Amino acid sequence: MPVTYQLVIDCADPDLLARFWAEALHYVIEPPPAGFDSWDDFYRSIGVPDEELGVGADSIADPNGEGPRIWFQVVPDTKSVKNRLHLDVHASGAFGTQDGTSDTTPDVTRARVEAEAARLVALGATRLRALTDEGLDHYAVAMADPEGNEFDIN
Repeated sequence: MPVTYQLVIDCADPDLLARFWAEALHYVIEPPPAGFDSWDDFYRSIGVPDEELGVGADSIADPNGEGPRIWFQVVPDTKSVKNRLHLDVHASGAFGTQDGTSDTTPDVTRARVEAEAARLVALGATRLRALTDEGLDHYAVAMADPEGNEFDIN
C-alpha cells in the first residue's frame, strides 16, 4: 500500500511562498482543520508557542485532492547552495500521454513552456536560463521562486 506524504519547503516567509506556489501549481491556500477559525488556533491547540504563530498562510493543497499537501516551514538559515530536490512544473503537455510519448510538437512545447515561464515571472519568479539539449526534442526553462529555490518548467 502506498504511503501518503507532504512536501515540506524550508523558507523565511511562508506566506509569500505559499501564495506563490498556490498560484504556480493551481493549488489553494489550505483552510484550517474543521473546528478551528485559523491555523494559529489549531497550532495553539497542539501546543505551538505564541511566538511561533502569525506567519500567515503556510500550507497549500490540491483542490482536486490528487497532489500532495505542501507545507512551508520557517527556518532561521537562508538558502546558500543549489537545491538537492526541485520541482518540475509540467506545462508543455509533452508528458501527458499514457505511454509516455509526446502529444505535442517541439514548437508547441516551447510556446507552452515560455507562456508558463512568463506567467510565473509575473507572480514573482526569476527566469534563470533555457534548458535545451542539442538533438533532443526537449525544452525547459530553469526558474527560481521568490526565495531563490530552483524549479524547472517543461
